[in-house]
Amino acid sequence: MLGACTTRPPGIGNPVDWSSLQNWESDNHGDVWDGFLKSCEKLAHVRWREVCELAEESGPLSDAEARAFFEAHFEVRPIYAEGGETEGLITGYYEPLLKGSREPSGEFRYPLYGVPEDLLVVDLGSVYPQLKNMRLRGKLVGNRVVPYHDRAQLHDNPDLLQGAEILWVNSLVDVFFLHVQGSGRVQLTDGTTVAVGYAGQNGHPYQSIGRVLIEMGELEQDEVTLFTIKDWLKANPERLSEVLAKNPSYVFFELKDETADGPVGSLNVTLTPARSVAVDRSVIPLGAPVWLQTTLPDESQSPFDRLMLAQDTGGAIKGHVRADVFWGRGDEAEMLAGLMKQQGRLFVLLPRGYLVEE
Repeated sequence: MLGACTTRPPGIGNPVDWSSLQNWESDNHGDVWDGFLKSCEKLAHVRWREVCELAEESGPLSDAEARAFFEAHFEVRPIYAEGGETEGLITGYYEPLLKGSREPSGEFRYPLYGVPEDLLVVDLGSVYPQLKNMRLRGKLVGNRVVPYHDRAQLHDNPDLLQGAEILWVNSLVDVFFLHVQGSGRVQLTDGTTVAVGYAGQNGHPYQSIGRVLIEMGELEQDEVTLFTIKDWLKANPERLSEVLAKNPSYVFFELKDETADGPVGSLNVTLTPARSVAVDRSVIPLGAPVWLQTTLPDESQSPFDRLMLAQDTGGAIKGHVRADVFWGRGDEAEMLAGLMKQQGRLFVLLPRGYLVEE
């Protein structure tokens, strides 16, 4: 009974001292400053506006000046999981490059779809404030809203999305992993490159294909990475549709500005490689600075302790101590994103006087 009474509830904890942040003084805080100012453009709450106005008035800051600003205007709140645990899963994602065409052909026959006209999105928070940030997706059949088609149905009957195609690519496996990453670039047959970004989703929950392959006995848990999953899918084309259908979630895309520095996250700001992180927005407010303590997926498990910005979300990013690091684009970003499944801790930085329930 005593243990039950002293267990910390999951979520954002009480303020702790800055000394609780491992290697806080060693980080290059100036590297996150421009990204923080971008977040401020989207933060309307009065507590954020006060601190953001001060940040905007400060102009460019050095590492030492940025660190001093955060220490002066924010307080540190640890994130706790169920049972009071402080560690959780830290993964990574990146911006993949696909090969594609604006027109279908024998080589480019797998479509990327925009949001279909019959997809309904109901904002539940507009009616029930306790359901803030929750949306119901479906389609209208007669006078009823029913669940939208899942991945298997959309794959088996392409006519369901006819007319919503925006591009065609040459690999169904690459399409699937673009759905997982949420954004990417497509190199077209004329040599130009276009950017595609998340525009919507069918409302079905995300299911990890890695977990599916473990349950099938095809892969061991300790060997599951982006690369081993891709290798298995490409080596088993006759089972590809069967396995991919285990993830009923389906993502729709839109063309983005290729001249932008990177993809746009759920906060509607451009993500910064190795400084932006996807979180569960029901736990951590979007836009908040987050101190991440974890390791890199290298042989020595090098420490990776740095200030991040909660600027994105993801179908697989659910839970209290859960985060997904955006690594950017290129081979190194793909390697880090594909291998990263580390344990780590999260601390959210909130403006002084900010009430968590707000």
